[in-house]
Amino acid sequence: MNALLDPLAQYFSLPFVRNAVVVGVMIAVSASLLGVPLVLRRFSLLGDGLSHVAFGAMAVAAVVGLTNDMPLILAITIACAIVLLRAGRGARTGGDAAIAMMSAGALAVGYLLMNLFPRSGNVSGDVCTTLFGSVSILTLSPADVATCAILSALVILCFVFFHHRIFAVTFDEEFAAATGVGVRAQNLWAAVLIAIVIVLSMRLVGALLISALVVFPALSAMRLWRSFRAVVWGAAGVSAGCAVIGLLISILCGTPVGATIVAADIACFGLACALGALRRRT
Repeated sequence: MNALLDPLAQYFSLPFVRNAVVVGVMIAVSASLLGVPLVLRRFSLLGDGLSHVAFGAMAVAAVVGLTNDMPLILAITIACAIVLLRAGRGARTGGDAAIAMMSAGALAVGYLLMNLFPRSGNVSGDVCTTLFGSVSILTLSPADVATCAILSALVILCFVFFHHRIFAVTFDEEFAAATGVGVRAQNLWAAVLIAIVIVLSMRLVGALLISALVVFPALSAMRLWRSFRAVVWGAAGVSAGCAVIGLLISILCGTPVGATIVAADIACFGLACALGALRRRT
């Protein structure tokens, strides 16, 4: 046990490791909170589609030569999130088809731009890093930490203060509108929050693994709890725990950060399924 705890104590004495854990937990919690209503509304693939949009936006920002690409990526991702949410409400192009079209299109355009306007001599390495994550979560600057913490806290606080409206819109939009809830406004700022989470999560797990960060904790919590509030906070706890475990395993074993966190989420989902089945038998 000491052979494991001593290296962990040494790593946690390093500021960049503490920063990575704090930022990773906040991003994971904010993603899981939004993941529950997305899963219940059958928008599970929205995170995957928007992650590809964010990848394309990042390529555009690189072509333009922006030193701070966050504003442009956020603006494009928010606009696409609004379009996709509207498409899921009965437009001529169905929600799933719109997500597939935008996802494939943004991925293709982003990859094309990165090849036409390469930032380095290793385009394949840049693409792989962006899609599957890198160790950038371990090399965050103080400004990056502050930005991620502020945006994650904004998402969490919005969810806490408006969870009653989120509950109403999630289960019955018509009833929510009849009771005075502004459904359009609700969907608008929900799209903004989803886009923020997607852009932040790219630093943690990469563009292709974001949907796992959104979906798996929600599904795990649904296997263990029944009420909406219990599922929401259970998903947040599961996501935070998996983020910490994944980061620590990644640091100790030298495995990819994003893939390790997602593997921890998958293991937790399997455990939740087993516990849920055991509970039903008893």
